[in-house]
Amino acid sequence: MQDGLIITMADMVESRDPDTGAHVQKTAAYVKIIVEGLKRKGYYPEKITPTFESDVIRSAPLHDIGKIHIPDSVLNKPGKLTEQEFEIMKTHTTAGRKILEKAIDTVGAENYLKEARNMAACHHERWDGNGYPEKLYGEMIPLSARIMAVADVFDALTSTRVYKPAFPMEKAVTIIEEGSGTQFDPKCVEVFLEALPEVREVLEKYNGSV
Repeated sequence: MQDGLIITMADMVESRDPDTGAHVQKTAAYVKIIVEGLKRKGYYPEKITPTFESDVIRSAPLHDIGKIHIPDSVLNKPGKLTEQEFEIMKTHTTAGRKILEKAIDTVGAENYLKEARNMAACHHERWDGNGYPEKLYGEMIPLSARIMAVADVFDALTSTRVYKPAFPMEKAVTIIEEGSGTQFDPKCVEVFLEALPEVREVLEKYNGSV
């Protein structure tokens, strides 16, 4: 029932944004690849428990739930956002946190909802502290959100959007690699790059040839 509710909520957002395609499925697949890679390498052992792994993978589709509050004129704008429009777009992080905190208050502090809240609120924070909404940095950023940051950006790069074509996988991988230690947690990038055959399988499943 919980998994069904998560997908239903995620689909509500996806239905408003025609360019997201299979965004929630692909990002969840990339999250799974990264968290399994971190576990295999023995990184963050105090954090990556079987429960954490399950909660993060299950709740990954809710990371953009706050976009339900973004006006269509901003969400689906074909050109580059103005500075004011970008400020509106950035509020999907705080809106997502509020939605999921309300859900936690209603149904209880389920772990998967806590991680969903962390990902929704913090997946645009940067390792170097130059992200939003709170300019968190390094390990101040919840691990689930650091994992999602890599998954989310890679999928955005390799997907067609109203404002850009899809980048080839090789170009997207280079951008992720260049963001290690600035935009992204270096350990998350490391295990992502080590799993490129699995990443390519996900891309080919949803995008066709890459």
